[in-house]
Amino acid sequence: MVQYGGNTACVELRVGQQRLIFDGGTGLRVLGKHLLQEMPVQAHLFFTHSHWDRIQGFPFFQPAYVEGNCFEIYGAVAQNGASIKQRLSDQMLRPNFPVPLQMMRSELRFHDILPGQVIPIEEEIQVESLFINRPTSGLGYRVTWKGYTVVYATDVESEHFDQGLQYLAQEADLLIFDVADSGYATLSQQAIENSFPDGLIKQQVKIWHAGIQTAIAAQVKQILLFHYDPAYDDSALSQIEAHTQARFPNVRLAQEGMVLKIRN
Repeated sequence: MVQYGGNTACVELRVGQQRLIFDGGTGLRVLGKHLLQEMPVQAHLFFTHSHWDRIQGFPFFQPAYVEGNCFEIYGAVAQNGASIKQRLSDQMLRPNFPVPLQMMRSELRFHDILPGQVIPIEEEIQVESLFINRPTSGLGYRVTWKGYTVVYATDVESEHFDQGLQYLAQEADLLIFDVADSGYATLSQQAIENSFPDGLIKQQVKIWHAGIQTAIAAQVKQILLFHYDPAYDDSALSQIEAHTQARFPNVRLAQEGMVLKIRN
């Protein structure tokens, strides 16, 4: 996993003078180490949902423990009624973690948001949230600034392609996305044993292609595939990218540390 990376979901977006962070997987720990060189830090942290791979980096986010930093934290209320603050706090309680959220000395401001809500970050930056996954109450986000648009849509249910994904991604400059029902979830154990890795690769490509076609219909300029099954090593992911680019040249696979510039 040297080429594509093995950390769980975390994407940083620099917009004007603002820093937006999407999801707090283990990649958030790596980002935090870099941010220690830029303090004081102010950022907006948006969670799509609170599955373990989206929040497990938060307790290790070093800038949150430093007084003088400030983080606005957004997430939808879970199906059991738990707020984003409660869910982040719960994972830091003993016996799961030795340091409670209250030990974070930065200013943490928590916001419970609703699907369809538009969140103004400043006068020219807007973040729109949209419901894209029913079982997880998962949100996708559309960020607009000075005529530019970046969309972060992860764990999209395939039945939400035509409605949720197409609406969210309409004419976006960049779409970062993956499909919820990809990889092992769509295959029987026998199929996995009989066809790994080629069968998995073909299945992954087939599912992703359906989402890509929806994005193309929405006139997305650039598509970045994201959030891979941990069974895939660099070789498998390179095969997926090659298969995909043969049909869709404007599609790439995300790599850890990748930097993309939307505005020249």
